[in-house]
Amino acid sequence: MSSEPKGLRRITVQWPTIVWLTIVWVLLWGNLAWGTILAGVLVAIIVSIVMPLPSIEFKGRVRPRYVFLLVIRFLYDLVVSSFQVAVQAFRLRETPRGAVVRVKLRSDSDLYLTLTSELSCLVPGSIVIEAHQVTGTLYLHILDLARYGGEAKVRRDVLDLEARVMRAFASKDELDRAGVSIRGRHMPHRQEGQS
Repeated sequence: MSSEPKGLRRITVQWPTIVWLTIVWVLLWGNLAWGTILAGVLVAIIVSIVMPLPSIEFKGRVRPRYVFLLVIRFLYDLVVSSFQVAVQAFRLRETPRGAVVRVKLRSDSDLYLTLTSELSCLVPGSIVIEAHQVTGTLYLHILDLARYGGEAKVRRDVLDLEARVMRAFASKDELDRAGVSIRGRHMPHRQEGQS
């Protein structure tokens, strides 16, 4: 049993959060004075004690090569999608046929669910409207499903994004359980409705 107080242990564990909240505080005030910094630290500590963030377990490893490939592909998707959405905005006679598509992810990790969800939201033309942590399912709204290529293409793209995220950050065991190969090929994902 630790003699260290629970609140103090929480502060030491969440020091990156405290630093980040302090930076946000200083930026919001727009003043780099010692008083503003100290007030930011104090507010960050109080927030960390009163409303602690849940810890996310990370058992993986960072693979710089795959992180680089993930970033490059994300930037490519960002530019292409931005252009496509801009073109769609000028098609005044056509009404886009949006749709919600359900995608069951391979991994059961909250971290990879969150990363996949966030990267999907940042690309124009699609937004995650719901994420089910327990089932590992994302619900995405697609601006124009027909122009995107249909539900199957949405599912394939999201699962490919999840695979890129996992190659960048997952452990070998997590990759194996999800059926994702480090070399870029992955086992076929079981379709929803199949047993």
